[in-house]
Amino acid sequence: MQPFFLPKTLLSIALAAAPLASTAQVAAPAADPLTQPIASPYAEQWNRPQQPARIHGDTYYVGVGGLSAVLIDTRDGLILIDGALPQSVAAIEEHILELGFRVQDIKFILNTEAHFDHSGGIAALARDSGAQVVASPLGAQALRAGKVLDTDPQAGAIDAMPAVENVREIADGETLRLGGVTVTARYTPGHTPGSTSWTWVSCEDAAGDDCLNVVFGASLTPVGAGDFHFSGDADHADMTPAFRRTMRDFAKLPCDILISAHPDHSGADEKLRRLLEGATPNPFIDAQACRDYAARNEAKLDARIAKEKARQKAQETAKDGEAATK
Repeated sequence: MQPFFLPKTLLSIALAAAPLASTAQVAAPAADPLTQPIASPYAEQWNRPQQPARIHGDTYYVGVGGLSAVLIDTRDGLILIDGALPQSVAAIEEHILELGFRVQDIKFILNTEAHFDHSGGIAALARDSGAQVVASPLGAQALRAGKVLDTDPQAGAIDAMPAVENVREIADGETLRLGGVTVTARYTPGHTPGSTSWTWVSCEDAAGDDCLNVVFGASLTPVGAGDFHFSGDADHADMTPAFRRTMRDFAKLPCDILISAHPDHSGADEKLRRLLEGATPNPFIDAQACRDYAARNEAKLDARIAKEKARQKAQETAKDGEAATK
């Protein structure tokens, strides 16, 4: 066989192009603005790995270790509750796939509270799935703005989050139906002005066998930024009676299974661990769970109010002392 030679012109072109090919840089993919991490001091703890699990019937845990996200299979599409942090999105979507579902089949994304640790990932999840986001009117206002409301007890201390453009508002007690599942919005204001818990009946099969009442509970903790007073100050009236009413109404919800927005606030993290280890009976089934959750948080409110009143009294005493020396 005769040796093969390139014509001089073609050889010159090839040699000229060679250095370009060897030094060419492959463009790095652009960072996704909707999943950029929020650098909270609690982010690593909240976003720790967590194996997904079927909690009961058509209800699945798809969140991360410190932030709950729940998937409901209605057999006519999926409902997702909460989106955790922006940096949690990849894990949530992986969990959905791991359980045999498709992200594109999510029809609704419901939100408990418009704080970045529960709604920071919603914008990306809504984009990836095409789902309709649903929240209370005040929750929707904060989601659209990408920041907490000025009336939020933690205003000024909570990071901004990716804004969600299209949010459908839902009234207290209003229902959302998809397939064979009806989810009810339960306003639970206090921790945030627009906090909403969600309830539904989870059945083992389409025939409606072995059905239990499930509650996805919004945070009820009385947490405020700086010198915020739940007991009232120059900026707002006493919020204590309304917050107590929220907790006591929560305690009365039909509740066989409770999943709290922060799993460790209700013991759901431990229940999830035992469930994955094969514990029987199902550790999530606890008819007392919602009452216990409400009682623990009302005790925290009592302690908070006592500290606020003690601080106010100390400040008044100091002022009186200053006035007496003048």
